[in-house]
Amino acid sequence: MHYIGHILGITDLAKPLGLYKANIMDVTSRKPSVLIIGAGMTGILMVIKLRKAGIEDITVLEKKERIGGTWRENTYPGVACDVPAHMYTYSFELNPNWSHFFAHGDEIQGYFEGVADKYDVNRCIRFNEAVTDARYENNKWQVTSSQNRHYEADFVVCATGILHHPAFPNIKGLENFKGEMFHTAQWNHDQEIGPSTKVGVIGTGSTACQSIPELVDSGADVSVFQRTPQWVLPLKNFRNPDRLKKLMNRFPSLARLSRNFSVFFMEHFFTKAVTGHFVQKHLISWWCKLNLLLSIKDKALREKLRPNYQVGCKRIVVNTTYYKAIQKPNAHLITENIECITEDGVRTKDGVIHKLDVLVLSTGFHPMNYMRPMNLIGRADLHIDDAWSDQIKTYRSMMMPNYPNFFLMHGPNTPIGNFSVIAMSEVQCGYILKMIEAWQRSEYDEAEATPEAVQTFNAYIKDGLKGTAWVGGCQSWYLDKKGDPILWPYTWGQWVKEMREPEFSDMRLTKYQNSQSKEAA
Repeated sequence: MHYIGHILGITDLAKPLGLYKANIMDVTSRKPSVLIIGAGMTGILMVIKLRKAGIEDITVLEKKERIGGTWRENTYPGVACDVPAHMYTYSFELNPNWSHFFAHGDEIQGYFEGVADKYDVNRCIRFNEAVTDARYENNKWQVTSSQNRHYEADFVVCATGILHHPAFPNIKGLENFKGEMFHTAQWNHDQEIGPSTKVGVIGTGSTACQSIPELVDSGADVSVFQRTPQWVLPLKNFRNPDRLKKLMNRFPSLARLSRNFSVFFMEHFFTKAVTGHFVQKHLISWWCKLNLLLSIKDKALREKLRPNYQVGCKRIVVNTTYYKAIQKPNAHLITENIECITEDGVRTKDGVIHKLDVLVLSTGFHPMNYMRPMNLIGRADLHIDDAWSDQIKTYRSMMMPNYPNFFLMHGPNTPIGNFSVIAMSEVQCGYILKMIEAWQRSEYDEAEATPEAVQTFNAYIKDGLKGTAWVGGCQSWYLDKKGDPILWPYTWGQWVKEMREPEFSDMRLTKYQNSQSKEAA
């Protein structure tokens, strides 16, 4: 297969099928209809790129009342991105006015709203319409929304994201709590939290490490229920001075330079560290361990905060405030396992009842849901739950057998754990546009991955995972039900290279003649 070619640096081992004889510069004739599910960062980008390619028949179905996705949903105190702000922008729409090195959530939401307004994205969005049913029938996608409206499209792009279904802990008595309880992705801003408030937080991941310092600084008495400690990388979120923002507005190349520097750092340091490159791996491990040693003075507390797995196995927390907050007198780290939730608090297995007024669930999301719970039904009435009954597998993270002209954005085995999702979306959008261009030139009517291509791609991924940090002895949201990481185990540059051109030899391509299908051979 062509993966050998990539390893050897040869990219032209698999020529397109004989069907593909049209020159890439040929004038396109067919006008496709494209339906996009979700108006978050990726959905917005897809609209802009499709229009730039001259495609106007675009419908976006968004389940909520406005755009934004992750940054619309997450408004908890302290919410920020752990990717440098100048890197967390579209490559064609830089923002010189970020207030901090790591952008705050409300600023990111404002950025996407501004981009959507500038490019007039909203006019093709149907708000408050979740997709309930998407079926491939009569050579088209037939889509039904929660408003009982029906849509038909040649292509479906699923831009639902992966962290949008809150996960609630399976703890006995959770429904019995009489105080205020909410998930961090459903933060109740009407709830007053101050010096007289007893707050419990279940979870210690990235979200918890951002919100806990804010709760502690409010003067509330904060009990943190830790199941698994996290490795913390101390990158300070410094404020960008006004002078720098003025210079970047005057000289846009400075914003570009900042973005390029962040990309270089992520690609050649962080990404290589977690994918097993020796120097970067040991350097980032040393950095995190030194941070724990220097930040936590009390030895007993330090040992409670020390993970027993290698750095990078779980997503590294980028933070400089959590260690400071957890040492304050109104913060309490509780490592005893939770036995149950009572009406007035949390009872741990040592019999202690921790009385609370507010219980915050920082327990993450269901990352493997992807487009579900919608009914996604492909060829021959194949439901997505049946297609993925054994394991979630795709080709190139985007395509599946029996689901023609359907593309899943940020599917399994993208570099979601070690790079900017915006950069990933731009690469995937380019791939989809090339697929659509071939359809416009009538080179195919239906395109879907072959089962063999899916099998080969997943074997290629599994082979690469062996030396990564993600198999370093921990449980994390990176793992599927079989314990396999859903991440990309190679470098960012290799992923970009392999996504540059569609490999049509890995696909089942169909053309229709006189209403009869004829598979290309």
